[in-house]
Amino acid sequence: MKIAERMAQIQPSPTLTLNAKAKALRAAGVDVISFGVGEPDFNTPEHICQAAVEAIKEGFTRYTPVGGIEELKDAVIEEFKDGYGLSYGRDEIVVSCGAKHSLYNLAQVLLDPGEEVLIPAPYWVSYPDIVRLADGEPVIVPTQESDNFKLQAEVLEGAISEKTKVLILNSPSNPTGSAYTREDLEKLAPVILKYRLLVISDDIYYRILFGGQPWISLGMLDDDLRKQTMIVNGVSKTYAMTGWRIGYLAAPAEVAAAVTRVQSQSTSNPTSIAQKAALAALAGPQDCVRDMVVEFEKRLDHMIQRLESIPGVRATRPSGTFYLFANFSSYYGRGYDGQTIQGSMDLAAYLMDKVHLVAVPGAAFGEDSCLRFSYAASMAQIDQGLDRLSEALSHLT
Repeated sequence: MKIAERMAQIQPSPTLTLNAKAKALRAAGVDVISFGVGEPDFNTPEHICQAAVEAIKEGFTRYTPVGGIEELKDAVIEEFKDGYGLSYGRDEIVVSCGAKHSLYNLAQVLLDPGEEVLIPAPYWVSYPDIVRLADGEPVIVPTQESDNFKLQAEVLEGAISEKTKVLILNSPSNPTGSAYTREDLEKLAPVILKYRLLVISDDIYYRILFGGQPWISLGMLDDDLRKQTMIVNGVSKTYAMTGWRIGYLAAPAEVAAAVTRVQSQSTSNPTSIAQKAALAALAGPQDCVRDMVVEFEKRLDHMIQRLESIPGVRATRPSGTFYLFANFSSYYGRGYDGQTIQGSMDLAAYLMDKVHLVAVPGAAFGEDSCLRFSYAASMAQIDQGLDRLSEALSHLT
């Protein structure tokens, strides 16, 4: 059977592949410590779960409007008012089966064949393939560790061609945890406006910020930027609801209408029960979010202190998320058992094989000098995992 040619460009998600391998090893009785997981390790808060149970009991198990129930759209609108200071109408909101689905839908709607999407590296692993599946061309734009892996205006302008249509900005970022400040975005804004770039702002981690850093997104700077910016968000990371699969976007009405048409011919509506749970998450008490963020920051402080104590490791402190992107390039060129560590893929494989420790290679994110560590794990697991890391690195010569 002949598979469509475009599928030759699409690779499985390396993070999901690693997680699957770790689960298989655990099932075989191997004691695996994973820093690869891209989801909070907390349970979904009880009041959210209870809302789903009540939805089932009340028979809320049928089709809903394709773009989401009105009550949930209204809760999303309130979220944008409270968190962004932006006002949207129901016709500018679409609820989808996770933020990844929202991103996929936007690519299908915005891109014609050959149009370019600028993706700052390091980037979330799915961005390039989402663009390719829409017959667009991902253009990877490098950033520097010295700039906390944040895109600079002159680099952005240098990457723009006559085919450029869209820029993807992810803040706080997966994998680096870096978050753009108002000053950062104000430097990018003139370039974005000059070239009339459409911007997809992936804000899925926007509630997970540390050190009192205020939230800012590009569309909050002025009305012209708001009109050019599509905001993607969701409940997965903020409320430990990754499996519930509810994301949403805010976009100009004509874009939202087109996204709804695409969704109507693919998945139809998001799961009715999960929509009720998401409504409870957005409209309910938020102390669960604050508690989770406080715990993440404690873990970050501990993990970064320990990583920095390992010779040759350089760790840039993230502004948010639950990821730490650390530079291990000083270990490249070293060897074990007659083999040489050539880059992050080799190092990640060595850690898995040698000490059963999962970390995601930076090459998967477009930055080979680093490994990504998730601290969505208990303090005990973090300590045990970093003990294994230090031991494994000490054997490289």
